[in-house]
This record gives sequence, C-alpha cells and structure tokens, in this order.
Amino acid sequence: MRVVAGEAKGRRIVAPEGNDTRPTLDRVREAMFNSLGSLDAIEDAKVVDLFAGSGALGIEALSRGANSCVFVESGRAARKVIEGNLATTGLADRATVVVSTVEAWLREKAAAPGDNQFDLVLLDPPYGTSDEVWVSLLSEVERIATNGVVVIESDRSIPLPIGWDAQKEKRYGGTLVSVIFPPDNPEPV
Repeated sequence: MRVVAGEAKGRRIVAPEGNDTRPTLDRVREAMFNSLGSLDAIEDAKVVDLFAGSGALGIEALSRGANSCVFVESGRAARKVIEGNLATTGLADRATVVVSTVEAWLREKAAAPGDNQFDLVLLDPPYGTSDEVWVSLLSEVERIATNGVVVIESDRSIPLPIGWDAQKEKRYGGTLVSVIFPPDNPEPV
C-alpha cells in the first residue's frame, strides 16, 4: 500500500499481520478522498479514523491537508503499525494514536466537556458488523460530528438512523463507500 496523494504521496505504508485488519485498497482510497476533496472536507479538517487498522485512511487525510487526526484502534499490534506508518510518512506530529475500543472512546468523547467535535469521521468497522451495531455507532458518532462529514466503508448498504443524509454511495467490488451527514448538519461542508 502507498499514500495516494498529498505531501506523503508514494510513501509505502504497511498493514498489521493477520486477518483482523482489512486495509482499504489504494484505488478505493483515491476515489474516496477525491470525492471528499470535491466537498472541501479535508483541508484543515480535524479528523478521526475509527477502527483505524493500518491508519491508511487517516494518513491519507493528513497527507492531503487535514489539520490533525486521531486514530482509534483497539489492537496493540495495529497501534505499533500505525505509529510506524506515521513515522514513515512524516505525519506523526499532527496525529494522536489511541488504543481503545471505538465504542468506549466515542462514549468518553461524547461525555467529556471541551472541543470534541470533528470535521471528518472515517468509520470502517469489520465487515459483517450487524445493523444494530451500525445504528449504535452512528448514534454515538452524531455527538462528535454535529457539522461534520462521515464516511463509512462497509460490505453492504447500512440502514441509517432517522435524520441522517446519505450524500454519495459508490461500490468498489465488495466495498461500499458512503458519504453521509449527521442530522441537523445545516449544509454539506
């Protein structure tokens, strides 16, 4: 895998060993971020990469001009890979890597006072995640992305909670990428 565009373009990144992580293919990342670029959703954005795996999505956002990115991943081995990828790309100074389950991190952020809003949320849980879990995740994400853009990567169409707006949806082989907006988002970025 390589960073597709931006300041770290062409730099090689790796994925954690084993089958627990499913890295987003370069061509899917390229299309996803080109679409986000057309929405002006990346430049200077505060980003969170949930279920970060290799960190490829957050690293792509940083490379393309995001201001900062929080990488949330429960696997300690994946954390080391993310940190290595950030060092390789020279983007570590704008990144924070958190070892936590996504659900626990979202609950903590929603309950904490302060600036817990993100402009761009990258949400890529394991394929096969149940509809119930998706609805729960999006309900929590809504609290941290009030005026943000949310990108979900899945193996199928996900039922959105009431009020969410599906802006774009595109299939790449077995991967479906959806750009969605939380309720009460006054207008797309």
